[in-house]
Amino acid sequence: MASGLNMEQRGYERRRARGYLVGCVLAVLLWRVASAQIRYSVSEEVNEGTVVGNVAKDLGLDKSTLKDRKYRIVSSNADPLFHVNQNDGILYVSRKIDREEVCAQSSTCLINLKTVLENPLEVHYVRVEVLDINDHSPTFADEEQILEISESVLPGVRFPLQHARDPDGGPFSVQQYKLSPNDYFRLEVKDKGEDGKIPILVVQKSLDREAAGSHSLVLTALDGGKPPKSGDINIIVNVLDINDNAPVFTTDVYSVMLDENAPVGTTVIQVNATDSDEGPNGEVVYSFSSIVNRRLLNLFDIDPSTGKMTVKGLIDYEEKDRYEIEIQASDKGLAPLTSQKSVIIKIVDVNDNPPEIEVTSFSNSIPEDSRPGTTVALISVNDLDSGL
Repeated sequence: MASGLNMEQRGYERRRARGYLVGCVLAVLLWRVASAQIRYSVSEEVNEGTVVGNVAKDLGLDKSTLKDRKYRIVSSNADPLFHVNQNDGILYVSRKIDREEVCAQSSTCLINLKTVLENPLEVHYVRVEVLDINDHSPTFADEEQILEISESVLPGVRFPLQHARDPDGGPFSVQQYKLSPNDYFRLEVKDKGEDGKIPILVVQKSLDREAAGSHSLVLTALDGGKPPKSGDINIIVNVLDINDNAPVFTTDVYSVMLDENAPVGTTVIQVNATDSDEGPNGEVVYSFSSIVNRRLLNLFDIDPSTGKMTVKGLIDYEEKDRYEIEIQASDKGLAPLTSQKSVIIKIVDVNDNPPEIEVTSFSNSIPEDSRPGTTVALISVNDLDSGL
């Protein structure tokens, strides 16, 4: 009986020793990972096979051992952007890279690569910055925008115009707008941060419908390339008769908190505007402003009669945690007048993403005389949620 207890005790001690060994391995591994990291840069759209950098040389690795140690990039991507050659330790482009596809309009496009060697295990992180080139022109969603403006409007009244989109980022995105020369209107540009620059048409001279019933303008968007690329939209201004009161929103600031994953149909907020005119000129209808990003129309809806904004699509905190949406109130006059107000929606994070565990194993078995520090596996954990 005593012999059986001794055997059980020895087994327990061996299990404790294994647990201690794994802890030491992870500690050593984390130190190695943190101590080996380099960074390169490469332009988008370069040809397959373009050299990014000599990883082996920059890390001081013996390139004659790379093949035996199975030097490679660890990636879950079935069609990776880069590969490393085991013969020379050089990092190459695997296929043409479209920066706008990989990083959208992020100011900096960094691709993190995890490279490993076996026996003994070494992990080196390589960061590759994909540099933007000016390969897209600004474009407008439509070829023409029609505005109906009452002849009674005073100089200084502002009308938002459709803004252009350019998939390129940074200085190659839309940088400025120009308006064709005319006597009645001038152009202002409002910087909306990550939503881009918004052109605004400003009346600078009183309109006279009897003198000119319409005005034809050209709005040009230019990016920051040298030379810049550009795109145009025709602006048609129809001058209509008097409707002299615009709707007025009853609240100065609209701000609301909304849980992510809120069900479709959930009420976000209800806006309200009044118009002191009578008849159709005093009837208010609500809509999203023409400057609202079109992808937001897939997430939110607004009732034109009540001004109630509701959830239309999936609200994901991890994709975006704040929205600023321009709501427009218009009357039903022959020459509709409009007012706009921003609605700020702050998305509340919920714990809707489980941690993801990635295990890269490099040994099927471990000799019983393995020394402390022998690497067994690489374990990494990631959770897309924020905070706790």
